[in-house]
Amino acid sequence: MNDVGARGKTGEGSGLVEALKPYVERESLASFFLGISSGFPFAMIGATLTTRLAQDHIQKSTITAFTLAFLVYNLKFLWSWLVDGVHLPVLGRLGQRVSWMILAGALVFLAVINLALVDPAKDIGATVVAAVLVGAAGATFDIVIDAFRIETLKPYQLGTGSGMSQYGWRIGSAGAGGIALFVAARHGWTAAYIACAFLVLPAVLTALLMGEPARHREATRRKGLGEVWDSITGPFVEFFRRHGALLVLAFILVHKIGDTLANLTFRLLFDDLGFTNDEIALYDVGLGFWAYLIGVFIGGAAYSRLGLKRSVLFALVLMGVSNLSFAALAAAGHSNLGMAGAIGFENIASGYGGVVVVAYFSALCDLRFTAAQYALISAGASIVGRFVTGTTAGAMIERFGYVNFYLLTTVLALPGIVLFWWMSRTGLVDEAMGTAGEEPPKT
Repeated sequence: MNDVGARGKTGEGSGLVEALKPYVERESLASFFLGISSGFPFAMIGATLTTRLAQDHIQKSTITAFTLAFLVYNLKFLWSWLVDGVHLPVLGRLGQRVSWMILAGALVFLAVINLALVDPAKDIGATVVAAVLVGAAGATFDIVIDAFRIETLKPYQLGTGSGMSQYGWRIGSAGAGGIALFVAARHGWTAAYIACAFLVLPAVLTALLMGEPARHREATRRKGLGEVWDSITGPFVEFFRRHGALLVLAFILVHKIGDTLANLTFRLLFDDLGFTNDEIALYDVGLGFWAYLIGVFIGGAAYSRLGLKRSVLFALVLMGVSNLSFAALAAAGHSNLGMAGAIGFENIASGYGGVVVVAYFSALCDLRFTAAQYALISAGASIVGRFVTGTTAGAMIERFGYVNFYLLTTVLALPGIVLFWWMSRTGLVDEAMGTAGEEPPKT
């Protein structure tokens, strides 16, 4: 099998115009708007909620425990088969993917409004429930968005489409974070969350305008319990029958432990170092946004030029090393220059890695089970890191300090790097590929 990143419409021109053309194709633009709506629920229960809780003087161990709300995302494979196989009444006439996009978007909107109305200082239990509900709704939204994106993109567009999705995700995430900080400083956190809830609209409107994805395969009718059981287990049976599937799953589980552990604690570091909301907005949201966009563009170009295996391996190394910059920032203390350097390096690495790793994970899907299989893959990609963060990160920071903590996150990147290198050398990366990466583009 040829490397996915090297196939399709590559090498047709060497100028800047030719390099930019894939990013303005209809399918790539759709991925961008889908990414906007995908990114903002993450911010609502991630960095934004961390800042909100820290400003309410909630204990660090309690704050990091809130990252367990992200574990709902890691359980989404349990109900992802519904998106493939259940036809919604009334809305279903718009198409399987479009109808589910509308329903999931409405659930996210309501869940974020609910989180807006709770007061963590008065009722931390209600805040936990509200955060979990946002996670559950956001996870369902992601199932639909990912399936829509993969089935809309042609195989040669997986790199650029993933890049545009990451552009959108970053805008949605950073935009929601920036809007929340700006509005909260002037009108309070309730108004901030309500304002952000409307970021569901880009994905919903994109689905309505694009219609059903070109490569979507309609699920077969379910007539009995046996057929329903097959619809639940079929996506996973197909995946695990592939040669090397267990090693691929192992890579998915471990490749992002260090990166996830570090990323979900950055706001705690900034708060302890005395950075203000305006400084966080300027560097973490503002500078980080542009650095991420640069990384995404580099990632799209690298995927096309280097191919899947080399671009992914380099991304794994880069993302692991980037955590060292936050160890340096922690050692330096309150330094605007240090914060700018750490955030810039981290976001370039994350942008690059996000493109090529997401493209690889997309290519692993069988188009008969896009929603369920990508849900399994994306859920597994961060479950270990999120669990470790939610259960031990706060305590580790308090015991070892930030410098040693971020050094540890760098070491935790090594298993994923070694495993992917070995899979590439033995051919398992190619042998475990799905039809989303194999089928030729339609003409």
